[in-house]
Amino acid sequence: MQNRGALLMGFDMTRTAVLRALLHCVGLLPCVVSVTACSGGGAGDGRAPAARIIDAPKDILDLRDSQTRSLQFVPAVLHSFVPGRTAVGSVDFDEDRAVAVFPPYAGRIGRVYVRVGDAVRKGQPLYTIDSPDLIQAESTLIAAAGVYRLTTEALARARGLYAARGIAQKDLQQAVSDQQTAAGNYHAARRALHLFGKSRQEIDAIAARRRVDRALMVRSPVSGEVTARAAQAGLYVQPGTAPAPVSVADRSAVWMNADVAEGDLPFIRRGAAVRARLMAFPGREFLGRVDVVGAAVDPNTHTAVVRAVLRDPGKDLHPGMLAHFLIQAGDPITGVAVPQDSVVREGDGTMTVWVTTDQRHFTRRVVTTGMRQDGFVRIVAGLQAGEMVVGKGALLLSNLYAGNPE
Repeated sequence: MQNRGALLMGFDMTRTAVLRALLHCVGLLPCVVSVTACSGGGAGDGRAPAARIIDAPKDILDLRDSQTRSLQFVPAVLHSFVPGRTAVGSVDFDEDRAVAVFPPYAGRIGRVYVRVGDAVRKGQPLYTIDSPDLIQAESTLIAAAGVYRLTTEALARARGLYAARGIAQKDLQQAVSDQQTAAGNYHAARRALHLFGKSRQEIDAIAARRRVDRALMVRSPVSGEVTARAAQAGLYVQPGTAPAPVSVADRSAVWMNADVAEGDLPFIRRGAAVRARLMAFPGREFLGRVDVVGAAVDPNTHTAVVRAVLRDPGKDLHPGMLAHFLIQAGDPITGVAVPQDSVVREGDGTMTVWVTTDQRHFTRRVVTTGMRQDGFVRIVAGLQAGEMVVGKGALLLSNLYAGNPE
């Protein structure tokens, strides 16, 4: 019996060896199968069969339907990737549409008509100034207007007398000269008041009433929104002395200033597309185009400012907001792509995906990756468009594979 048992055991071992050799020849090994333990478990103890790796080099897993319910299956697709350079920067006012409204002359603020956030139109009053220079200019106008009227009347009388041979020609010429000088002084006084912001109607009223108007009205030079106000009644202000009493900006467009590393500058051109993401608006992108590439590099940070202009009719963006930029640095590239969840970085640094044809048998495949963009990873080598891969759950398969040694 012992010899018979030994003979049978030898036969079984030989049969197993032959079977393995045949399976190797037809390509069915190596594989991973669901195995029930011969003792101490299996169907008798109610535990589910575990996925076991029989031969590691093929990197194959075989799972039951119940084990694949949490997996997501997605096809590899062709996707357009835009080469770009990333940078960090901030939002700022479009300085071509922003104005610091200083008074034309020094004086004390009388009244303030606006507050921060108010919408204003071009020509709308912002604040008034009590200016000694304005009073002097209006006094000069009143005096010049009086002399102009007097010399004009005198010239009319002189012409009448000269026609009646009542005066000599030199007296008429003197009257003409006096009237022309007075007219020049009068018009110069009017132009001076125009510089103070007085309208033609206001100047006519001052000359007619012979009464000075102490208030110099400072008006908005552009339509937009009041973005800052330092003006207070009684505050003495001067032209060009910061801070400006009132600042006005058209916020329908903003600047995005990105600090770009000097090594990336050769790849960036004016007109290149820019995509910006801000912490204030997660999941939302703002689009613009490069308007200016800085000519100077900061010697401390070795970066240059690249400015993009962005239309913002909703006025969602506020100056000073931190932004992350992706600046186009070349023509789009179309390539095979899979979702980022599909790619697993292994312990040795290789990138892998799990490929399946029937959603039960899974092959781990090493791939070469490229750009990551829009939630996709470009697969440079190792995968064809149309092949089915595991999306969410790929990491779980890699962990399962690593936890079941041969």
